Amino acid sequence: MHTRKKARSSRALVAISVCLLAVLLAPAVWQPFALGGVAGATSGSITVDARTRVYNIHVPAGYSAADPLPLVLVLHGATQSITSVERMSGMSRLADREKFIAVYPSGTGPMDRVPTWNAGNCCAYAVRNDVDDVGFVRALIEKLKSEYPVDAKRIYVTGISNGAMMSYRLACELSVEIAAIAPVEGAQNLDCNPSERVSVIVFHGTADRLVPFNGGSTPFQIGPKRNDTPVNDAVGFWVRRDGCASAPERGQVAEAKTTFYTKCEGGTGVALYAIEGGRHMWPGAPMSGNSVNATEIMWSFFAQHPKP
Repeated sequence: MHTRKKARSSRALVAISVCLLAVLLAPAVWQPFALGGVAGATSGSITVDARTRVYNIHVPAGYSAADPLPLVLVLHGATQSITSVERMSGMSRLADREKFIAVYPSGTGPMDRVPTWNAGNCCAYAVRNDVDDVGFVRALIEKLKSEYPVDAKRIYVTGISNGAMMSYRLACELSVEIAAIAPVEGAQNLDCNPSERVSVIVFHGTADRLVPFNGGSTPFQIGPKRNDTPVNDAVGFWVRRDGCASAPERGQVAEAKTTFYTKCEGGTGVALYAIEGGRHMWPGAPMSGNSVNATEIMWSFFAQHPKP
């Protein structure tokens, strides 16, 4: 009897998590390209591989063309809209305060709906159609550098879920351009051979049922079934690639266990925030159930890890 109650409780928690995720991602179907309503926000487009790709950009008020600004790309989750990830992350508000450019690119989907990223083995439309998302981001970065005072040594990428998986892929394939990434609830499910070191800070809930912390398969996936790489394997990869000292600094912050690798080559760093009991949501967002402010923490990490 106790076992059956425990199983029902576990299924209920999964259902709640999926429902909450659906609420967060719902705008993707109906408002894929609307502006976020934040001061300084505009939209743009670029054609890559015969596809018109769109994005929103938030430039801090009062910026000077003479002062190079950091650039932060924020990648939505599968089927999520760019307005939703802007709202969820709160990155535009932080961009105004800290003076950096925040950009929200959109993935692709049928009839420009329910967008996804081609992150290797996830997800859905983008993978099935072998969309060149790496080429899109490369071209977008070059376009932004030609239009805004972007500091080429301070280009960063974050994303949630499928967007986090895409941030891993970009670190692997655009390591010359990208200084650091901050994957949130994603897995590094691809062969990775970066030509340069990239700093990495990972945020992942220990109770994530959509992209399990310890890896493996789950029935709650978009597209074909896949086996996700454990979070610790991804962290270990970048610790080795960045030539970090083997002994990390471990600690506890709010509801997260932290692991920091600070003695890495070229001024790089690797860090992990394991959100205890955290589910498939942006840490610190209103529906996340925890007070780990991932947006603030990742920005602090980014600011400390430019390209040499």
